[in-house]
Amino acid sequence: MSVESVKHSVQEQFAAAAANYKVSAVHRGGPDLDAMIAAAGLTGRERVLDVGCGPGHSTLPLGFGAREVVGLDLTAAMVREATALAQERRATNVRYQRGDVEAMTFPDASFDVATCRVSAHHYPDPRRALAELRRVLRPGGRLLLVDSVAPEDDEQDAFLDHVERTRDGSHVRNWRISEWLEMMRSAGFSEASHLESFTMYLVFEDWVARMKTPPQDVATLRRSMAAASPAVREAFALEPNGNWRIPIALLRAAV
Repeated sequence: MSVESVKHSVQEQFAAAAANYKVSAVHRGGPDLDAMIAAAGLTGRERVLDVGCGPGHSTLPLGFGAREVVGLDLTAAMVREATALAQERRATNVRYQRGDVEAMTFPDASFDVATCRVSAHHYPDPRRALAELRRVLRPGGRLLLVDSVAPEDDEQDAFLDHVERTRDGSHVRNWRISEWLEMMRSAGFSEASHLESFTMYLVFEDWVARMKTPPQDVATLRRSMAAASPAVREAFALEPNGNWRIPIALLRAAV
């Protein structure tokens, strides 16, 4: 699939699912979000960029500690949901705009902090996205990235990739922590580190409903999970009903 096809698929998928993501419990909060905000070390003076912001579940909490926060998302429906939520919460220092993280229009060195939470697995060219994030950060700036990650084990990686792509046609890849760190360094960040890991518990029925996965693909997912090896079942804590856990990592890169 071409880069433009992936981006079109992302917009189609998430335009239809925007309202579902607004009320999704796993996106509205969690220990990964708390850890990301703590790692940002905001003092009230920073200008923050939150890319792949979705309906604004990360952007709004960042606004409590920053001077200004800009949320960026490729999907117009997500920007509308996020803007409405900010207005409901009277968050006057938070604003949203539509844009592509791989081709941002912000000037160089525009932000003190950039964040990206549970969206980077949809980026067709993560190296390009990281280079753009490096470009818009000021000297001394920092990037906090939270995303679902693939295990270093090949079999577990392949299983996760298969089920994610089956559930969501706009999914590109859950990268390994080692791959993210290498890409960050290659993008020109002076420091890249893995700060913390978490697991996200996914209720199967909610997980497929949130993305409106077609029934035939839901059936494929159930078959794949039932056929998983003991090592894969243990790695993802697969339950008979399809509920499971996926690994999440918080990474930091500094300019």
